[in-house]
Amino acid sequence: MGAGFCDIDEEMRDSLAKNQALSDALEAAQEASKAKTVFLSNMSHEIWTPMNAILGLDALALNEPDISDTTREHLEKIGESAKHLLGLINDILDMSRIESGRIVIKNEEFSFFRMIDHINTMFSGQCEEKKLEYKCDISGEPAEYYVGDVIKLKQVLINILGNAVKFTPENGSVSFDVEKKASFDRKTTLEFKITDTGIGMSKEYLPKFFDTFSQENEGVTNKYGSSGLGMAITKNLVELMNGDIKVESEQGKGTTITVTLTLLDSDRKSADYPKVGDEKVSEAVNLEGRRILLAEDMSINAEIMVNVLQMRGIEAEAAENGKEAVDMFEAKPAGYYDAILMDVRMPVMDGLEASKTIRSMEREDAKKIPIIALTANAFDEDVQKSLQAGLDAHLTKPIQPEVLFETLEKLL
Repeated sequence: MGAGFCDIDEEMRDSLAKNQALSDALEAAQEASKAKTVFLSNMSHEIWTPMNAILGLDALALNEPDISDTTREHLEKIGESAKHLLGLINDILDMSRIESGRIVIKNEEFSFFRMIDHINTMFSGQCEEKKLEYKCDISGEPAEYYVGDVIKLKQVLINILGNAVKFTPENGSVSFDVEKKASFDRKTTLEFKITDTGIGMSKEYLPKFFDTFSQENEGVTNKYGSSGLGMAITKNLVELMNGDIKVESEQGKGTTITVTLTLLDSDRKSADYPKVGDEKVSEAVNLEGRRILLAEDMSINAEIMVNVLQMRGIEAEAAENGKEAVDMFEAKPAGYYDAILMDVRMPVMDGLEASKTIRSMEREDAKKIPIIALTANAFDEDVQKSLQAGLDAHLTKPIQPEVLFETLEKLL
């Protein structure tokens, strides 16, 4: 009996030691994951801040009327290269967020046909430049509005269509077919099918298509340029939205990728946006003469933003930090500023604290004035912090002028 108890005691000590080792390993992994996320968040800020200057100055230079054709061509190539670099950085950050479980799937009402129209506008132009035929077909009569994560859905479709355009040679075709498959219990299943006549893939490679850093051959990677993460991110996003993605391809003949997703039905039935194919008549909101308070601690980014705003006749007054922005807002009469563009990371007082201070002021315009975050922090929780601080929108650097103007038009 004594020998038996000794054996059991030894086994228990061994088991406890193993459990402690597993617990220590888990804690170390969690700490490493947390450290990696903090590092990526800081690095994204450090990378996107100069990228904001590069893309901003490039856009301003292209807006000059007297530049030569050669200079314009050089500037366009600088812009394309900068956007390509930005895409690679975004892919790495997206993959890290997915791996660490920091991607949040939202359920918000959105205009289905507005989303399709934005995608069509983007890729019909790209196909025209590359001399490709582009067509979009919608069948099954999908609803005007659904509830889901429109940003993630757009990212999935843009990734797939971007690949289709990239790997399809001149005079080929890209088609985008959307079909409502079924509706039941206030849910609707939609199928998105993207077909191209591009270089295609071999049957042997297809099982590896969604793997990270996967390319069929090195020559294709060098020729087209890719992080090798795009389709891995796409598959992960589809699965996070409880959807399904399939690929069919034949080398030299093209590829078809099919995404099936179920979205929640919306109670909103009336259409305030035309369907694809209808005549779209829209008038841009006149922003000329509007006055903006800009809080930005980096002088070059502030100078660029002031010049970008002047492209639409908007007057901007700049503050170097959140405290200065609060003081400037407080010193002016109610209604003096039409909106506030607020950088998040600033010395003295950060943008979130400044926004909370403005929102707490006892004056009529403090509660209503649109406050837009301009930040290199692109994680979902960063967006949530901005909204919780009372900001109305969150724009990630580098800021695209058309996105900024569209946001201002919407809020004003």
